Amino acid sequence: MAVRLCIALCAALVISGCGGSSSQPPTRAKTAAASKPAVAGKSQPAATTLTVEVNGDILVHGPVWQRALQDGHGNYDFFPMLREIAPYVRGADLAICHVETPMTPRPPQGYPVFNTPTQLARAIKRTGWRICDTASNHSVDMGQYGIDQTGRALSRAGVLHTGSFASPAAQRRTLIVNVKGVKVAFLAYTEMTNGIPLPHPWSVNMASISRVRHDARVARRRGAQVVIVNFHWGDEFVAQPSSFQRSLAGALTRDRDITAIVGQHVHIVQPVERVNGKLVVFGEGQILSNESAACCPVQTEDGMLVFLHIVIRAGKARLARVTYLPTWDRHPDYTVLPIGEALGRHQESAAVLHASYGRTVSVVGRRRGVLGPIPPHLR
Repeated sequence: MAVRLCIALCAALVISGCGGSSSQPPTRAKTAAASKPAVAGKSQPAATTLTVEVNGDILVHGPVWQRALQDGHGNYDFFPMLREIAPYVRGADLAICHVETPMTPRPPQGYPVFNTPTQLARAIKRTGWRICDTASNHSVDMGQYGIDQTGRALSRAGVLHTGSFASPAAQRRTLIVNVKGVKVAFLAYTEMTNGIPLPHPWSVNMASISRVRHDARVARRRGAQVVIVNFHWGDEFVAQPSSFQRSLAGALTRDRDITAIVGQHVHIVQPVERVNGKLVVFGEGQILSNESAACCPVQTEDGMLVFLHIVIRAGKARLARVTYLPTWDRHPDYTVLPIGEALGRHQESAAVLHASYGRTVSVVGRRRGVLGPIPPHLR
């Protein structure tokens, strides 16, 4: 609860523009919406605000699962890598993760054809994610077997999932969850599968404007009040959205059925921009991977937890603002550090953390009242 209150306060700081210099977000007491003057004989409709957390790739290269084996003393344990961000994930009203690689009981493999130990699913649950997106360019690395086993691992761990499917019937279902009395639908798609053919037409959701529009309409008919669409899209290591990203965002932000659009894949953060009046989170970077300046752009070490602040009033939902928590993936233990807290706790050098925070904020951006980082500033 303390972290949930902390997230909400930081969102309030973004709105007010009163960013402090503290290295970690302060705690606050509950706040109520300011009351408006009553109109004779009428009352204002009650509003519900949801905070939905989304984030970038969980990309398990060989050194990452090898570290998990070490942390688990012979059994794979991925939770130590995620422990530092868990309070923020759990503090959201709904938390959604992105699993980029298939999980099966077969021996693990790393780049370029991935297979991740199924124990990752338990760490996902323990961290606090309720839903995972499984549509990515690596979804079919292990064929239909990998898709099936990934779904089973997540289901056994108690994590809902969508994006890749074990049957046509599973693909036709809409993932809708109840959050604070509001029905929230989550739809997930990928732009590509690295040239690997789909085992079946229904195995993975492929991104297209017509498909997403259809699925969003179906979600609304099935009772969804909020529809969040996730895309695995874009050009790797490119901070600016691709023409494909801009084409889909331009078309789908005009769709009244869609509340929010978020994405990942390019391994570095991308901007949050207003498109046709709606905020679009083009790319959340990645949370966990072996990529670093040793092989790739230094920005691959950066990521963020993104918080969508959605307001529902009189049956209508809108994404009112976005806040984001910059993270840094520390190697070689792969601990994902919330930068503000890590700075205050001296968990890494100040120069490294300031550099990562600066890289993320310079790309993602700030906009008074609607967009800003947590914490608003570093010392």
